Order: sequence, then C-alpha cells, then structure tokens
Amino acid sequence: MDDGPVLLPVETAPSPDIHSDTMLISAARAQTLKLANQREAAVPHAPVLIEGGEPFTLDLARSVGDPALDLASPMKGPFRALALPGTEWPATALEIARHAGILPAFMLDPAPADQPVAVATADLAAFAAPESLRIAARTRLPTAAAEQAEIAIFRSPADLREHAALIIGRQSADKVPLVRIHSECLTGDVFGSLKCDCGPQLDSALHAFAQEAEKGGYGVVLYLRQEGRGIGLVNKLRAYQLQEQGYDTVEANQRLGLPDEARDFPIAGRMLLLLGISRIRLLTNNPAKLTAMEEQNVEIVERLPLDTGTNPHNTRYLATKRDRSGHLLP
Repeated sequence: MDDGPVLLPVETAPSPDIHSDTMLISAARAQTLKLANQREAAVPHAPVLIEGGEPFTLDLARSVGDPALDLASPMKGPFRALALPGTEWPATALEIARHAGILPAFMLDPAPADQPVAVATADLAAFAAPESLRIAARTRLPTAAAEQAEIAIFRSPADLREHAALIIGRQSADKVPLVRIHSECLTGDVFGSLKCDCGPQLDSALHAFAQEAEKGGYGVVLYLRQEGRGIGLVNKLRAYQLQEQGYDTVEANQRLGLPDEARDFPIAGRMLLLLGISRIRLLTNNPAKLTAMEEQNVEIVERLPLDTGTNPHNTRYLATKRDRSGHLLP
C-alpha cells in the first residue's frame, strides 16, 4: 500500500500458520489493551502500531483485533505501541477495513505471504467519490404503500453496492418533495428488529409519501447501502454483542475500533442531483443529514421529524441517539 508494508487483515488470513511481528489496530482498541495515550484515544479510528514479546499467531491476532472475543480470551500481551511512520498508509488501511466491513486489524509483513495486491491512498479516494455514481436502471414499481411508484438504482464503476431511490407519486419540477435518507438495516427493515427504530422509520416515511402523492405531491426514499451506519452487517452484529455486555451503541462501535457514524451522505446528494432534485423537505431527526445536504447544495426547505415511539428493547438506543449523537427526537 503506497510505500508501506504488506498488510493482511486478520479476518481474511488464508492460512492458520501465518504469523507476524507487528500489528496495526485502532486507537480505541489499543486503549482497551492499555496501549494508547490520551491524545490517541481521543481519535478512536486513528491507527496504532503494536508489537508483542513473541510473534502474533493468527489466533492471537484475531483475539487482539476482535473485542467480542475478550470474555473468551481475556489474557493478552504484554504488547507495546511503536512509532508510526509519517505516511498515509496506516490511516488508509483502517479506512479500507471499514469500507470492506471487516475488523480494523492487520498483520504487517506476514509470513508465509501470498502475492500482495498493490493499493494506493488515491484508489480509496476514487472508490468513495460520489461523482462516479450513475443511474443504472429506472422503472415503474407498484408497492404496497402506493401503486404509483418508481424505483431508480444507482451504481458506480468502482463500488458494486447498489443504492436505490423509491419515488412515490408523480415527480414534478414545481413540487418540493418529501425526502427520507434511509440507510440499509437488514435486521430492522426486513426482520423487524426491536433493537432499533429503522423499520418503523421506513414504514412511516412510505406512509407519509403515499399521503403526499394523494395530495398531488411526491416523496423519495433514498435507500443507501450502508449497513450499520457504514460499518457493515457483520461489524454491526459484533457491536450488538458488545451492547449485550453493557456498552451503548457509540461505545460498542468505538470498542471495535470503528467510527460511531461512518455513513457517506454525499452519495445521497449525488442521487438527488441525478434525479433532478435540488430542493427538498427532509424527513429526519438527524442534524448531520441537514448539514450534509446543504454541503451538497441541496436546499432544505423544511425539516419534518419522525416519531415512531419506543419499546423496551430500543429505549437505550434512542437515548444514545439523543444524548450522544445529537438527534432531535420528538
């Protein structure tokens, strides 16, 4: 990677016999292992280089990288943190792990090693660039919420995730649409999980858009394929495991060495641009979405709150949204 060493994600190592003298992990994980100083710990997703008294075997490397294994494997170390080079590859490596939905933990220059694939920091920037997003397909899609609906699928050449826009009602240039920016949540949207409010929020938005269409307006759900606020489904479930141990949603993400908010909202701005929409009435409780859309030159004419109530399983989750993430809950 750039001018850096060979990096092997501990989660995808091909051989159990592999070993390495050093590992790259996040500052949040290093803090758990008593390796990060206060300055480093203040940036949980920052990279930290560590070494042990003996080489890291794959089993040890995985127990170092995965906090969900701490109860099963509490004794680790001693380790010490090493000085990082003044180059971009450590931070780029952790960001690649996030995009891939794997743990931010790497073995450096592992042995035996397969032929590595060269990756540059510029490659990551190109992968994440919203400008490359295009409408791949668009067609009519009658739904249970409203029969007069269309779906548009968006894709970029470098990223195979397919984002979707569901347009309910007849799109018109003289109407300001209701818009919901909704990030994929398999557990909530499909399986009806009670741990979050994602499914009810999506249902509420679709109902509101159907009512808007009946009045001659229209609504748009921008469905972003960014599971778990951008950390991926597997890491989201790992965070759930940590929540079962008493951590809140922010603490669980940080303990995994991942950002508590990693969604790429500029993608939503690009989707609106491709749909020919520049003014919206945004259905959200999240101020970050307002800021992101304004930064993408999308005018927010009005913000409308979402109130889906609570249940015994998501009370703490919603309180964390309000108290730690600044959500404007009704």
